[in-house]
Order: sequence, then structure tokens, then C-alpha cells
Amino acid sequence: MTVPISNLVTNVVIILGLFSKFGESMRFDLTSGHTKCVSEDINHNGMTVGKYGVVNPNEGYPLPDTHKLTVKVTSPYGNSYHQGDHVESGNFAFTAAEAGDYTACFWSPDHNPPATVTVEFEWKTGVVSKDWTKVAKKGQVDMMELELKKLFDTVSSIHEEMFYLRERYDFLHRKTF
Repeated sequence: MTVPISNLVTNVVIILGLFSKFGESMRFDLTSGHTKCVSEDINHNGMTVGKYGVVNPNEGYPLPDTHKLTVKVTSPYGNSYHQGDHVESGNFAFTAAEAGDYTACFWSPDHNPPATVTVEFEWKTGVVSKDWTKVAKKGQVDMMELELKKLFDTVSSIHEEMFYLRERYDFLHRKTF
């Protein structure tokens, strides 16, 4: 029984996907004068990246001053990893120095009449936070393909050996009865 290498690669990618941490992408409304916080449990030395931006209510026109935010990302012990004051968008990236819940808080200044600000926020941690398109080079991919083929041959050999041993076991036990 031979399985094409593309099936093996697909299976490896699926397995890696199951063991990796996924990113969160969301859109939420924030009323002026209020705060919304989002937490993410990050392991020690875990890589994380985030991106946020205010959705312009009047596309094609400048963003009104009422739609600027203050954003702060902190560690479980209160250390600040990102601060944005009176911004409409921003990015952050860091490697966690401590394990635990990291928090990103968004605050909209108080306005009269109150304004509602729509925020798009994406937070990725773990494997999905890395830009793999910049990591893999053609030579590395070719080497990985060769290693996967070797690994596939090894697994196939072990699989065939298991069937052989099972048949032999069954044959020996049938003779004794």
C-alpha cells in the first residue's frame, strides 16, 4: 500500500494545525467613555502578534476625532508591551517573558453625544503568529520534502513489518490448537 507524498504532507500539516495555537480575529463596538479588554493565555517564550484598527463610519472621508482610541497591551504582572494614545490603528509583536493571561484594552474617550466606535482586532499566538512565507526558502522546502519521503518510507516499512508479524503470530497460534 503506497500513499502519495501529497497525502503525507497534508496529514502532517493537519496534525501540526491541531497542536498549534490559533489566532483570534474579531470586530466589536465600543461606546465612547468605555473600555473593552481582551485576554489571551500565552506560554512563556510564546510569540504573539496583534493588529487593530478603527472602522471608518464614513468611508472616503477622514476618520473623525471621536473615533480615536487608547490601546494598551499588558502582561499578567502588569508590564506594558504596547501603548497607543489617540490612534486609529496599530500593531504589536512580542515574545512573552512570562506565562499567563496577556490583556489588550481599548478605551474610547468620553464624547457628548456618545459615539460608537467599531474596532477590528486580530491577535495571533504560537505557530500561526509566524509569517511562514518569509521563513521557507526553496532549498529548505526541497530538503524537507526529501526528509518527508524518507520518513514515509520508514513508516511504510514499519507498517509492513507489523502486518508480517501479525500474520506470523496468527499462523503460529492456529497450529498449536
